[in-house]
Amino acid sequence: MQATSELTALGYIGVRSAKLEDWTAYATRLLGMERVDRAGAVQAFRMDDRKQRLIVTGDEGEGLGFLGWEVEDAAALEALAARLEANRVEVRRASRRLADERHVADLILFNDPAGNRLEVFHGPAIASDPFQPGRPISGFRTGPLGMGHAVLNVENVDWLLPFYRDLLGFHISDYGLKPYKLYFFHINGRHHSFAMVGSGKKGMHHFMVELCSLDDVGQGYDLAQLEEGRVAYTLGRHTNDYMVSYYSHTPSGFFVEYGWGGRVIDPATWQPHETFDGPSFWGHERLYMPPEQRARLRDMRLSAAAKGLRAPMRVVDCPWLDAVIASE
Repeated sequence: MQATSELTALGYIGVRSAKLEDWTAYATRLLGMERVDRAGAVQAFRMDDRKQRLIVTGDEGEGLGFLGWEVEDAAALEALAARLEANRVEVRRASRRLADERHVADLILFNDPAGNRLEVFHGPAIASDPFQPGRPISGFRTGPLGMGHAVLNVENVDWLLPFYRDLLGFHISDYGLKPYKLYFFHINGRHHSFAMVGSGKKGMHHFMVELCSLDDVGQGYDLAQLEEGRVAYTLGRHTNDYMVSYYSHTPSGFFVEYGWGGRVIDPATWQPHETFDGPSFWGHERLYMPPEQRARLRDMRLSAAAKGLRAPMRVVDCPWLDAVIASE
């Protein structure tokens, strides 16, 4: 039986990397984040009114460091910790020093069955000064939808599904079973805040940040194309969450999806379902893939086009930008 989730949003992401200069240039000049001054071998970056959203730890070994999931309050944090411990998950209580480094009131730490580090927190600190983007952008779509989404490569989806769905309370948005298992999960109105790709690999596949303007994405795409080998997926639109996006290679070898127009669902009425039409209506040519794999995905897009499939027209809201405008 699936647990009721205390989780409300993806709050922050930690990347394990010693390529601090490369990450600073990538996060500010291309993604448009704001660098936060930090002591020691750590770099942190803002996206909105939170003090930090992306943390690059300075550690050796490139890849995912941790995912930080938010809950409403201390009671929700304790309820989740108790359920995890009752199911024999080792839960560590964070020190005051670590909580201060994360700019949160309190947090707990634990690993999923594949060894990925998860952090759950409440009480994020709000910055006193306004967000200053690293390049001219209208802002990131965050607020109650959270930082964006994170997607993990996993060796076996079936092994991890009970942990994320039944214990942590992630709700399935949709899933595909061919050519490999791919599950998308929601914890708020964002179509998915988390996903697992049963690729047989381990580690971060990508994380996504969503912009308030399609032009922010297009201008970022222009900038990315100026760098040899930076673009991983060409501009395209996904079939399940309707995101218009491109993907770029990060300094740590995984991808960042840079998108606009993501679907907002009603979690109270949403029904999980299997998808069959491939990942994209158009575009998203995977430039890093061998020709035969690229051709297979291209055929799926052409099939979707032949069926007349497309995303519905709608106006996209931007909670963070709306709050800034309302306060002025």
